[in-house]
Amino acid sequence: IFLFGFAYILKHGINVRVDFWYGNWSRKTKAWIDFIGNWIALIPFTLLALWVTYQPILRSWGLLRDGTWGTWEMSPDPSGLPRAPIKSMIIFAFVTLFFQAISEQIKLLAVLRGQEALVDIEEQEAPLRIE
Repeated sequence: IFLFGFAYILKHGINVRVDFWYGNWSRKTKAWIDFIGNWIALIPFTLLALWVTYQPILRSWGLLRDGTWGTWEMSPDPSGLPRAPIKSMIIFAFVTLFFQAISEQIKLLAVLRGQEALVDIEEQEAPLRIE
């Protein structure tokens, strides 16, 4: 269930950062760091996660190795619930994270080009701390 929060966290800019460095940098420097970091880490991670989970989730829906369809994966409990719908939420969560990452890249590119008025980037004024 926590996977659904990743896209929300990315959209609102409340992801974990080293704020004692990051907080003092200019908006353009932050945009460069986020832009490069997203291309190096976040987008490849989401694509890898989609690639790794795609086949197992199809098998849970009942896709057999020979390409035919059988019964879907069920819980081992008596009259158990099907597992395929909840496993499909893994793909849905990573797809939303991927599209949010692309959206953030477009916003960051606008900031890097000096068109900050076109985008609404949420920034936290102070680091969020739990004390």
